[in-house]
Amino acid sequence: MVEEKNKKGLGRGLMSLFGDQTSESTENIKNDLSYLSASIGDLERNQFQPRNFFDEKKIEELSQSIKKNGLIQPIAVRKGKNSKYEIIAGERRWLAAQRAGLHDVPVVVLNLSDNQSLELAIIENIQREELNSIEEAKGYDRLIKEFNYDQDKLSEFMGKSRSHIVNTLRLLNLPKEVISLVDTGKLTAGQVRPLVGRHNALKLADTILKEKLSARSIENLVKNDKEKEKNAKKPKQRTDPNVLLIQRKIEENLGLKNRIINRKNNSGKVTIEYENLNQFELLSALLTKKN
Repeated sequence: MVEEKNKKGLGRGLMSLFGDQTSESTENIKNDLSYLSASIGDLERNQFQPRNFFDEKKIEELSQSIKKNGLIQPIAVRKGKNSKYEIIAGERRWLAAQRAGLHDVPVVVLNLSDNQSLELAIIENIQREELNSIEEAKGYDRLIKEFNYDQDKLSEFMGKSRSHIVNTLRLLNLPKEVISLVDTGKLTAGQVRPLVGRHNALKLADTILKEKLSARSIENLVKNDKEKEKNAKKPKQRTDPNVLLIQRKIEENLGLKNRIINRKNNSGKVTIEYENLNQFELLSALLTKKN
């Protein structure tokens, strides 16, 4: 059962859902609004909802607040199928209201197309900072691909720096298994961001998870991994057979390990190892012996 209360412009509280923007979508919304009281069972989830996970603790906290104070801010909806209302913004409030035992909730009905519904659902969630970084990145990606946003327009429209937009979008280059770890809250965006572009990102993510590494430790982990990879790619220098023969003769005569590095211009160095004081004295005596 839905009862129309009044029709008026978009109030300050609800306008905050859309960031007080003056885009074509929000201008259309302001021109055609209806405040209603709707049965909670007549509302259904937004088919374009960009969020994958809701924090149960926050829903419970909101539920307790609703029990005490009621649902103050209306839920933004559009007309759905079979006399239902599809939620555009406020799904967490809807879930909390159900838990609080409400039978009716205040809603504002918006006349939106599928495209506008998707656009505003993404923008509302991002601006409320209720999305995790992966969900935020997916939202930006959809706005770019489906609504022809570019990074500059996203930066201006969302009120975030261009570097934030770029760094957030880069998270989508991670393997899907790593993305899932962030999606489920097992790792944070800050922990996996250094893994972007690493061929073994999943292996590194598993190490971070198991060892509960700090941000500094993760930086060192990735740095060391890059260094190992770099060294592995270096071509191994082939030692001249004549140099190897001399190394063996020195070891046979002195009983000490040694290494000869002979460069292309025939300059180089000889390194002789000793393990105790006796070997050192023997080596010193040989090197300082006068003919």
